[in-house]
Amino acid sequence: MKRILLAVFGILALAFATLTPAFAQSKGIVYYMVPTLLDEFQTGSVSALELFLKQTGYEMKTLNADNKTDAQQSQMNDVIALKPAAIILAAVDFNALKPSIEAARAAGIPVVEFDRQITSTPSDFTSVAGTVEIGYVAADQAEKLLKAKHGSVKGKVLQVLGDPGDPYTLDIQKGFEEKMKAFPDVKIISLPAMQWEASNAGTIVADQMLANPDIDLIFSHAAHLSVAAVASLEAAGKKPGDVMLMSSNGAPVGLDLIRKGWLNVEVEQPLYAQAAAVAMFMDKVVKKEEIKPGEYDVLGLKSTVTKEAWGPNIKIPGAAITKENVDNPAFWGNQKPPTDTVKSVE
Repeated sequence: MKRILLAVFGILALAFATLTPAFAQSKGIVYYMVPTLLDEFQTGSVSALELFLKQTGYEMKTLNADNKTDAQQSQMNDVIALKPAAIILAAVDFNALKPSIEAARAAGIPVVEFDRQITSTPSDFTSVAGTVEIGYVAADQAEKLLKAKHGSVKGKVLQVLGDPGDPYTLDIQKGFEEKMKAFPDVKIISLPAMQWEASNAGTIVADQMLANPDIDLIFSHAAHLSVAAVASLEAAGKKPGDVMLMSSNGAPVGLDLIRKGWLNVEVEQPLYAQAAAVAMFMDKVVKKEEIKPGEYDVLGLKSTVTKEAWGPNIKIPGAAITKENVDNPAFWGNQKPPTDTVKSVE
C-alpha cells in the first residue's frame, strides 16, 4: 500500500510539474506607472513590459495617470503601501515625482525609470533610448536627403520639437544640431509643439510654410506630429515628395506615412528593446544586486550600461526606417512583438 501511495504521489508531482507556466511560482508583482495611454508608444510599452516580465517570472499591473501629475503622485503613494517587488515609472513630471521615488526607495521598494530619465534623484535602474544618438542618426539622414536634392548639404530645415520641458526632445535636438553644425549652409528653424500636441505642430508647419516657402525638410520629434505636418502641407496644396519629412519615434502612423510617400525617414525609438532591458535586469533590481557597467545585447541591439549619479543606466540605440526596410518586423511600429525569449542577466 505504501509503495502504491508513493507511486500515486510521484505521478501527481510529475503532472503538476508539467502544467502550464501559469501555475509557476511568481517572483512577485511589479507595478508599471504609465503616464498616459493616448499614444501608441505608451500602449505598446504596456504590452511589451508585460510580455518580457512574464518571461523572467514577474506579474505586472499597470496604473494610468492620464497625463496628470497629481494622479500619478497619488498612485505612487497607493502602490508604496502595497509593497510590490518593484515599481516601473514613466513620469508625467520629472521634478514632481522625485519625492515619490525617494519615498518608495525609503520603503525598500526599488524603482526603475522607463523611457523618461530622471537625474535629480537616484533610482535602481533606468532604461532609455539613446536620444542624443537619435539626433545623430536624424542628422546623418538629413545630410543625405539635402545632398541628394541640392548636390551639396545646404537648404532650410524646420525642426518641430515636442514639449520643451521633456528631456527626450531636448536631447534629440542637441544631437541633431550638434552634427548639423558641420554644414553652415543649412539653416535650422526650431519650434516646440507644446505638450506634444499634434494641433500645435500643424499650426507651426502651416505658419512656417507661409513665412519660409523654401523649407526643404521638416523634422518632427514624433510621428504623430508628422501626421499633423502632412495635414498642413496638404491644406497648402502640397503633394508627397514636395517637402521632405522625418520623424523620430517609429510609431505605426510614421511607418504608414513612409508607405504613402510622405515621410522619407523615421528614426525608431527602440520600444521593444527598452522594455526587454527592464525584464533582463529585474532580478538584479529586486535582489538589490550590483548591475555591472558594460555592453549588453538587448534583442540584437548593442546597448551600454553606465554608472551615473542617478544609478545604473542603459542606453539603447535607434535605427533609421526608410521605404527600403519599413516592413521589417523588428521595428515596433509594425506591431509584431519579438519571438525571442528574454532571460535574466546573471
